Amino acid sequence: MGVTAEDLLNSAKPPAPTFGEYIPIVSAAVSDGTRRAYGPYWNRVLEKWSDISLSDRTPTDIQRLIQHVKANLTVRRNTRSGNSAAEHLIAALRCIYRHAVNDGLIDERANPAAKVPKPRRQPSNRRALSGKQMDQLNDVVATTGNDPQLDSLIIRLHTETAARRGGALALRPKDLDEEQCLVHLREKGETSRWQPVSPTLMWHLLQHVEHRGAPMNGRLLRYADGRPITYHRYDNLWSRVGEHLAWAGKQGVSTHWLRYTTLTWVERHFGYAVARAFAGHNDTNTDAGSTTTYVRATLEEVATALAALTGEQHPLAA
Repeated sequence: MGVTAEDLLNSAKPPAPTFGEYIPIVSAAVSDGTRRAYGPYWNRVLEKWSDISLSDRTPTDIQRLIQHVKANLTVRRNTRSGNSAAEHLIAALRCIYRHAVNDGLIDERANPAAKVPKPRRQPSNRRALSGKQMDQLNDVVATTGNDPQLDSLIIRLHTETAARRGGALALRPKDLDEEQCLVHLREKGETSRWQPVSPTLMWHLLQHVEHRGAPMNGRLLRYADGRPITYHRYDNLWSRVGEHLAWAGKQGVSTHWLRYTTLTWVERHFGYAVARAFAGHNDTNTDAGSTTTYVRATLEEVATALAALTGEQHPLAA
């Protein structure tokens, strides 16, 4: 009859849910970081496909959606021809379909998102800032805006630790080790590390906690009225910097540029292993990653690099 056992099994399988039904389920199952990264792209999917079943989309449908998103892209300072939006949209769809496969809602071979290649990632235009540029940046942050004290603390925290925005936003008073001048950073991929900070920064962090009423288990960085800051504070901060410093506005300087600046300095002065530990990298899927398993930098070496960077003694520095 030309009917296989697999055909019979597939015919008995209930229809896959719609995107409108399934995206909220996946959204509730992923981490906060994943939800924040993919949420805007899931919203784009819902705008176009909310009532459509997951099993009714093809790779060509996804390609058409990518072109639609790129054509209606909000132009920002760091927009680069829409490739990043396309990459994130594909990743967001792959996340949805990966859960659908794991839940037995669609067959792995019928996953259309897996058949759409991501665009080649363009080289980043981020780079380390010069000493003069850092001086200009710190001056603008400390003399403009409605809360220079908060913004200066944010910049100092990122400059000393090379933390990502998510790591700084997730920092809690309970993550401060005053005696050893360490902060516990929790960043993307559910990674965490103890990172040395200078005595000066530790003092300012503790003063910030005391004066702004941050609870031990709550977010540390807060507005003057006690509300925890969000990503919007960073957006406003860098927009203001761009208004005052033409070079920063034209090049789209952001928090991640501080990470480049600090890690470049550490690598030049203390080598790759220390820079890698300073960055909190722990990947081992490359030859370089495997090699660094045997030359892993210690916390004391990271503290020594920080002491040289800030010009302050650190209790863990050699």
